[in-house]
Amino acid sequence: MIAEEIKQLFLDYFKQAGHTIVPSSPLAPQNDPTLLFTNAGMVQFKQVFLGQSRRAYHKAASAQKCIRAGGKHNDLENVGHTARHHTFFEMLGNFSFGDYFKEQAIELAWEFLVQKLHLPPDKLWVTVYQDDDEASRLWRERIGVPSERIARFGEKDNFWSMGDIGPCGPCSEVMIDQGAEVGCGRESCRIGCDCDRYLELWNLVFMQFERDSAGKITPLPKPSIDTGMGLERITAVVQGVRSNFESDLFTPIIKATTELAEFDPPGYQDYKPSLNVIADHIRALTFIIADGVMPSNEGRGYVMRRILRRAARHGKKLGLQKPYLYRLSGTVVDLMRSGYPELEDNRLFAAKVIKLEEERFSDTLNQGLGILEEVIAEAREKGLRAVGGDKVFRLYDTHGFPLDLTREILEENELSLDEQGFEAAMQAQKDQSRAARVDVGPSQILPAYQELANSGITTVTSGCEEFPPQFKPEGLAQGKSLEDFPRYSNILGIIQRGRLAEEAKEIGQPVELVIKETCFYAEKGGQVTDTGQIKNDRGAALQVTIVKEVRSGLVVHVGTLKQGSFRLGDEVKLYVDWGRRLSIARNHTATHLLQAALRRVLGEHVRQAGSLVAPDRLRFDFTHLSALSDRELARAEELVNEYIWDNYPVSTTQTSLKEALQRGVIALFEDKYEDRVRLVAIGRNAASVSAELCGGTHVGATGNIGWFKIGSESGVAAGIRRIEAYTGQGAYRYLKQKEDTLAEISSILKAPVSETVTRLEQLLHTSKEQEREIERLQAYQVKAEAEGILGDVQEVCGVKILAATVSSRSTEQLRMLGDNLRDRLGSGAVVLGMEAGGKAVFLAMVTKDLISRLPANKLAARAAKLAGGGGGGRPDIAQAGGKYPEKIKDAINQSPRIA
Repeated sequence: MIAEEIKQLFLDYFKQAGHTIVPSSPLAPQNDPTLLFTNAGMVQFKQVFLGQSRRAYHKAASAQKCIRAGGKHNDLENVGHTARHHTFFEMLGNFSFGDYFKEQAIELAWEFLVQKLHLPPDKLWVTVYQDDDEASRLWRERIGVPSERIARFGEKDNFWSMGDIGPCGPCSEVMIDQGAEVGCGRESCRIGCDCDRYLELWNLVFMQFERDSAGKITPLPKPSIDTGMGLERITAVVQGVRSNFESDLFTPIIKATTELAEFDPPGYQDYKPSLNVIADHIRALTFIIADGVMPSNEGRGYVMRRILRRAARHGKKLGLQKPYLYRLSGTVVDLMRSGYPELEDNRLFAAKVIKLEEERFSDTLNQGLGILEEVIAEAREKGLRAVGGDKVFRLYDTHGFPLDLTREILEENELSLDEQGFEAAMQAQKDQSRAARVDVGPSQILPAYQELANSGITTVTSGCEEFPPQFKPEGLAQGKSLEDFPRYSNILGIIQRGRLAEEAKEIGQPVELVIKETCFYAEKGGQVTDTGQIKNDRGAALQVTIVKEVRSGLVVHVGTLKQGSFRLGDEVKLYVDWGRRLSIARNHTATHLLQAALRRVLGEHVRQAGSLVAPDRLRFDFTHLSALSDRELARAEELVNEYIWDNYPVSTTQTSLKEALQRGVIALFEDKYEDRVRLVAIGRNAASVSAELCGGTHVGATGNIGWFKIGSESGVAAGIRRIEAYTGQGAYRYLKQKEDTLAEISSILKAPVSETVTRLEQLLHTSKEQEREIERLQAYQVKAEAEGILGDVQEVCGVKILAATVSSRSTEQLRMLGDNLRDRLGSGAVVLGMEAGGKAVFLAMVTKDLISRLPANKLAARAAKLAGGGGGGRPDIAQAGGKYPEKIKDAINQSPRIA
C-alpha cells in the first residue's frame, strides 16, 4: 500500500468503530504560547482533555500534520543522519474523551496492525509502565501476546504527562522486531536498545490521573485515551523498507532532487544524508508556508528560516549553487494535495517565498564568509588553534551561518571549534529566551475563574453579534441611545482583586462580573470588545470597558463601579453601546470586502495574517511578498467601495465545518473552529463577493458601511503586508484631517489649493538650481584649498604622505577634499583632521596600490587614539573620532611617524 492508502485505511477503520474523523488542525497552534508548532495529534484536543472545552463527540480520530523543529521538541539536527527523524510528519491518532479506556484502545490498535495492515503478530512486542499490571494483563489475556514479548519500563519511557501539572498516565507502546540484520549487532541488543531493530510503531497513552502543583497524583473521574502512530514509520514498515526516506512519501522528492543536481542514481549513496535532509525539509517548508507562517528572525519564522538554510546548505553539497528548493515545493504539492488542499491553493506563493528566502540566504552566506575570514585571521594572528565558541555562535545565531559549514571551513584552515564555548553561548541564549517567555498554558488561569468553572458556572451568549430591531444598520433609529434597549439577566459571580466576592461596593474600583446571559461581545478574532453599562434596581452602575472569555463558556465583564453596589444573584440590566458596535461592524465587514478585493488584485495567495477591528479604524495584515504599488492600492480601494455602493446583503448562517470547507469558504489556518461554525457571506448569490468563517459583528448590507478609505500600506514582517483603513465616520474624520492639512499648506504657499502643486514644483526647481550652484562653489573651494595643502606632502619610506589640519566643514565636504587630494597624489596616503561639534574628526584615504601595506582604517584609528578616541573603516577609506579637539594638530603631526 502507498502512504495515502494507509492513512485512509486508518481513518476508515476508526470511523467504522464510531469515531468522528476530525481534520488536521493548523501547524501554528492557537492560544497556546507553550508551543511553537503543533507537534502531536492531541494538541488540538488539549483543552478537551483538561476539561476546559467540550466537543459534540466522545471519541475521535485524525491524521495530524506536525512539526518538530523548535522549542522542547527539536529533531532538526538529527534529520538526515537517522532513518526515522523528521521536521515534518503526519501523526495518526485515535482519542477517547471519557468514552472507552485501556481494553478497547489495546484491542483497536492490535486489530488494525494485524488484521488491516497484516503485520506479523509474532514480530510485534509491547512495552508497559512498570506498575501498570492492568495493561500487562490485557495484552496477555485479551490479545494473547506472550509474557516474554511484554517489557516493563520506568517513568522516563512509559509514563506521559501533559506538563508539570495536569492530566498524566502510563502508556503502552507497540513495537516491531525488524530483525537482527537491522540492529546494532551487539550481543546485548534487546527491546529498549536505541538501534532500529525494535522500532516503536504506536504509543497508547492511558490518561487516568491528574498531577497537582505539589506533585500529588489522583485518579481522573473520566479516564481518556490519546494515541499516536507516525505515518512515515508505519509506511516504511508496511512497504518493507529500512528507512522512512525509502518510502513513497519521500522517493519522488529525492528523485526530483537528483534530476536537478544532474547526477546518476548510483551516486545516491554518496549523497544520501543531504538528499534525505532536502526531502524532509522541503515538505516542512511547503506546509509551514501553506499555514501562513513566513520567514523571520523570531519564533516560528526563525525556525522556518533555519530549516530552509539547512536545506540550501545541503543543496550546495550536491553542487546546486543557484536557488533550487522552490522548484521542489511543487513536487510536495503534487504528492500531498489530495489530503491538504491548502497546498494547491498556495502552490505559487510557497515557491515565491522559498525562492526569495534562498536568494537572501545566498547574500547571508557571502556576508558570513567575510566575517568568518576575519575570525580566522584573528586566530592566526594570536597563534590560536581553536576559534572561540562565542564568536562562532554569534555567526550562527545572528547571521544564520550554518554551523556545519563553519566547522568545515575551520578544518580547511587547520583550526578547530571551541565546542564547549559554543554550547555555553547556546545555553545562555536559551536561558535568556526562557526567562523572557511567559508560559501561560491553558491550565494556568486565574484561580477565581477556575473556582467558578469547577462549580459549573457558565455564561450563555445571546445577541452578541446582533442589533435590536429598532437599531439595525439597515434603518438606524434616530435619537436612540443604549438606555433604550436593555437586556435582563442575573449575576453569577463577582471578582475583586483577583478573588471571589459576595458583594462589590467600593466606588471607583475595578470589578469583574459573571452574568448568566450576556449580549456583550467578548474580544476575539481581532474584533475589540463591546463596552456599555450594567445596572441594577438599587442604582448601582458598572461602566464596562472590557469583556473577555477567560475560558470556554465563561465570560467576564470588567469595569469600574460608578455607584451603588452589586450582590450575587442580583437581577441586572445590560446596556450595550450600540453606536460603538455599529462602527465596529462597519469596519469588520469592510475587512472581508478588503480581503476579497486584494485577492482579485494581487492573487489567490492573499490570506489574512492578523487583524484589528476597532470603532475608529481597521487594520488588516495579509500574506504578500512585496509592497503594493499606488495603482494596486487604488484598485483595491475602488473595488471595496464598489462592493459598498452595490449594497450587497450580508448573511450569517450556522453550518458544519466540513460543509463550509467543501464550499470553499475562507478559513484562517491559525484559528481553531468548533464542529458548528458561523458562515458570513456577502453577495446576492452564494459567495458572490466573499464567504468567510467568522464569529464577529457585521452590518446587514454593505451599503451601511458608507465609505471606505485606505490610510496606509506597510510591511510588518517578511512576506506580511499591513493595510490600515477607515469606514463611515472614521473615513470622514481621516479625510477631513487631510483637507485641513492641505488648507494649511495652501496658506503657507500663499496659493489657492488648486495651484499648490504648481507652486511646489516651482519652489523645488528653484531649490535644485541653488543646490547645484552651492555644489559648484564647494568644488571650487575644495580645489583651491587642495592647492594650498599639497605643499605639505612628505615622503616616508618612499611613500607620499599628506597630513593636514583643515577648517571645520561637513563630513561630505571633508570627503570631497580627501578625494581630490588622493587623486592628485597618484600614489600615497592622505590624513586630514578637523574639529566638529566640539570633537576631533580624522579622515584617512589610501590609494589602491598601498592598502595592503598601509590600511586607511589603521591610520585613522591610530591618529584618533592620540586625541582620546578611536574608530575604523575600510582599508581604502576610514573615519575616526576623538574626545579632545585640542590634540588634533599633534595627531596630524604624528601621522607620518605612524605611517
